[in-house]
Amino acid sequence: MKYLVRDRLLGIGDDYWIEDEQGRKAFFVDGKAMRLRETFELKDPEGRVLIDIRAKMFSLRDAMTIERGGEALATVKKKRFSLLRNHYRVQLVDGTELDVSGKILDREFVVEYEGEMLAHISRRWLRVRDTYGVDVVREEADPSLMIAIAVCVIRLAEKEREPGVVD
Repeated sequence: MKYLVRDRLLGIGDDYWIEDEQGRKAFFVDGKAMRLRETFELKDPEGRVLIDIRAKMFSLRDAMTIERGGEALATVKKKRFSLLRNHYRVQLVDGTELDVSGKILDREFVVEYEGEMLAHISRRWLRVRDTYGVDVVREEADPSLMIAIAVCVIRLAEKEREPGVVD
């Protein structure tokens, strides 16, 4: 299943819909303005919060947390020792690790578990400006989690590119 995500997802105060490949509203992004750290909620079409994403405030390296129902679900951060520049690790609370690699800033990357692709993030399929697709290729993979991971990785890569930011 493919989802269309607006490119500037982490704009503070941004609210908008993520659509599925048939153009139906699949998720609502509720950007939380007036917060000390970047925060937003990913909601279902009925308004129920599925995922909370927060930038970690006090961390040696930039990281973001993904929560579900007030409980930590995953932490996303750049892989420390990697030959690939654009390589991130997602540590789920149950100990499972997902790898994210590819051209993050170009919106061409994959989310994998033990070498098996769970989701493919790409701009190539789309003609809509400032939009990328999240193709959840494994049926058992959680689409809201895959979207949240994509958003976190993109935001971390963008922060790393900002002037004055040292990793």
